[in-house]
Amino acid sequence: MKIKYELIKEEKQSKARLGKIISKYGEYETPMFMPVGTQATVKTLSPEEIKEIGTGIILSNTYHLWLRPGEDVIAKAGGLHSFMNYSGPILTDSGGFQVFSLAKPKDITEEGVTFKSHINGDKLFLTPEISMNIQNKLGSDIAMSFDECPPASANYEYMKKSVERTLRWAKRGKEAFNNPDQCLFGIIQGGYFEDLRKHSALETVKIGFDGYAIGGVANDNESKEEMYKAIQYSTPYMPSDKLRYLMGVGDPIDLIEGVIRGVDIFDCVIPTRLARHGHAYTKYGKINLRNAKYKEDFSPVDDCDCYACKSYTKSYIRHLLVAGETFGSRLLSVHNIYFLHKIMSNIRTAIREDNLLEYKDKFIKEYYGEN
Repeated sequence: MKIKYELIKEEKQSKARLGKIISKYGEYETPMFMPVGTQATVKTLSPEEIKEIGTGIILSNTYHLWLRPGEDVIAKAGGLHSFMNYSGPILTDSGGFQVFSLAKPKDITEEGVTFKSHINGDKLFLTPEISMNIQNKLGSDIAMSFDECPPASANYEYMKKSVERTLRWAKRGKEAFNNPDQCLFGIIQGGYFEDLRKHSALETVKIGFDGYAIGGVANDNESKEEMYKAIQYSTPYMPSDKLRYLMGVGDPIDLIEGVIRGVDIFDCVIPTRLARHGHAYTKYGKINLRNAKYKEDFSPVDDCDCYACKSYTKSYIRHLLVAGETFGSRLLSVHNIYFLHKIMSNIRTAIREDNLLEYKDKFIKEYYGEN
């Protein structure tokens, strides 16, 4: 059974959408944040813990799983769901982001990309057809087109050529795609150029996909204003009856701003990465639990219902972090993912009540301490 999307409501004050994903694993409301399980695991957490938090779709990485353990091994295990024992929807990216971070411009040709493995330096070659074949074998619920992912700072001429190549690759990938149980999403590129975003969106929609993603943001040192422009240059041309995915974005305020501009689903490694460095989200902003001021702070990380906050104190988690115990990172990972999950729940409630802009203002005042 392929995932289906149902649009429930559009908010009156903004472009925000309340929707529903229908899958063989159950139904999940959108807007939604998707935790990242790069190597077929959300770092430090079990599938059971992820489900307990209440998340829906999780993301795995095609490039990494291609190299280790290999798509054939995962296929023999019964596919990615069986291999990692996750009974929920899984999205696999195309590998493009990792590949283009490893490749040099001269190694990008019309056929595909040549690059060196980050593990052992082996020479590798990836094409739209190979990416589709790998994802078909992985058996994710949503597969992503193989696109060129240029830095946001690329000039107009390069970005224009890149958009056209991505469109040609999208057609090739769709022709090679061969798993009737999977959805295939197209990716819109174009940097921060309005005409290129519009062209990319319109032409990608013409090819015809099960859903559409906005790529090429959060991969450079762009400002938030530039990111938001890229979103609003793209969403007006994305079909209202298909899922809209903003790739690689997970900062709390960016989730809210993305939803306001019409995005449905998001992913990012940031909540678990922050946790591994001792950082935690709170409604009053991020805190660093390694700070000495938390040594005798016996209050929870935040006023929330996650397992970490209901069971442990800042003092104890700080002790674990300082002592190098991985349980500290695990607890903060639970909390940070739950925090983003709760934000999305609050956003959905605000859309229902047509007061998302008021929710945004309240969130900013608390999170950033602005009056």
